[in-house]
Amino acid sequence: MKYITKYKSPNYNSRNNSKIQLIIIHYTALKNTLDAVSYLCKRQKKVSSHYLISQNGSVYNLVDDKFRAWHAGKAFWQEITDINSISIGIELDYSPSGNNNKFSSKMINSLKKLILKLQRNYKINKNGILAHSDIAPFRKKDPGKHFPWQSLSSSNLVMSLKNLKKNEIKIMEKWFKNNNLKLKKQKTILALSLIGYDTRQVYKNDKLYNKLVRAYRARYLNSEDTVKNNSIYDALIKHLFNFLLTKN
Repeated sequence: MKYITKYKSPNYNSRNNSKIQLIIIHYTALKNTLDAVSYLCKRQKKVSSHYLISQNGSVYNLVDDKFRAWHAGKAFWQEITDINSISIGIELDYSPSGNNNKFSSKMINSLKKLILKLQRNYKINKNGILAHSDIAPFRKKDPGKHFPWQSLSSSNLVMSLKNLKKNEIKIMEKWFKNNNLKLKKQKTILALSLIGYDTRQVYKNDKLYNKLVRAYRARYLNSEDTVKNNSIYDALIKHLFNFLLTKN
């Protein structure tokens, strides 16, 4: 896979021997690729990513994988708060309010090839391909509800959530019962926590809880599913069961 390497960001530091475990997908929210390159390579901005993918599928390598790029910000996943040290950041030339408000087929094809290469190079689990909104659900929305996660799933790059059999659902419900969890909200928060989300402050804060649920919904549920009262809970039970089976 060929990269454009003539632009390099000065915004990086050492990983301190941390193992790369995650790939984080972002969107730039800028007008075009050149604006994004300028922004990500400007020292004063103190932000960067390892890769940037343009609308025409060109892949810019702005920070070498061995370095810690500054793309995640304040974030959390599976009890880890220094996400930059364990991740590769990929920015997409996309803005919800700009002319570049489509995830082009060329962009997504390049993204798939890049993810596959990174997964092979660093043995990254399918559960480790995340949205920026997964690791920072209270302040970030990217890559947004229109990002084609299903396309990545169809290419076997991220975990596919298989439907549960009746006995598997009973196993999950029995597990919840044994842990004295009766309310759906309690079960939802525990499932999100076990998967990796930051649930530290959502128990007593309904605003943060709703933000977290919206982030999960944007990632894993189709828009037509959002009108169903039980859709998020049902998806989470399915997700948790699949996650526990594919954790390693």
